[in-house]
Amino acid sequence: MHQNCKCEHLTIKKSNRYILKEHLVHIVDQCKNEDPKAQKLLYEMYSPLFMSMAMRYMKNVESAEDVMVMGFFKIFDNINKYKGEGSFEGWMKRIVVNEALMQIRKKNNLHMTLELSDVDKAEEASVIDDMAYEDLLKLLDKLPPGYRTIFNMYVIEGYKHREIAELLGISINTSKSQLILAKKRMRELIKKKGFNQSKIS
Repeated sequence: MHQNCKCEHLTIKKSNRYILKEHLVHIVDQCKNEDPKAQKLLYEMYSPLFMSMAMRYMKNVESAEDVMVMGFFKIFDNINKYKGEGSFEGWMKRIVVNEALMQIRKKNNLHMTLELSDVDKAEEASVIDDMAYEDLLKLLDKLPPGYRTIFNMYVIEGYKHREIAELLGISINTSKSQLILAKKRMRELIKKKGFNQSKIS
């Protein structure tokens, strides 16, 4: 009996995912026709996620809001370029991340020229997987722009070093060294702030 209930639950979940996917496809099609209602729906569906993403890159709420709004403007402006290949959410995320990077370049002179040989590899710190999101945001806010940007792109957004290097116009080794230094700085901040060491593994 229990097994049957479990199977029914999984079937319902799959069915709901299918309905949501079909609903999103319809919204995207309407957005391609510049339907204001569909654009509003898409904005309401994804603005919390994209605002959260922007907050990880920018230093304040106002700058994050600018990134999110401009990101949506570019999503709507370029939506006809999306041909249904790959995840639509992933396609939108890349636009928002690119907008954040553009704003960072405007506001900060990102000097990222350290190569991997300049970094003591033994100092590399492990990523903190189970830290509370609010704590992570507070720590990210204290990192220099270059560290924060690469940490976000690699650890949180899942970009590869090759992709980061291409987007930021730096070498792959520079991306790697900046990540090592960012992790090291995060460890120092954690120690200074006195976070529970059981969260660091």
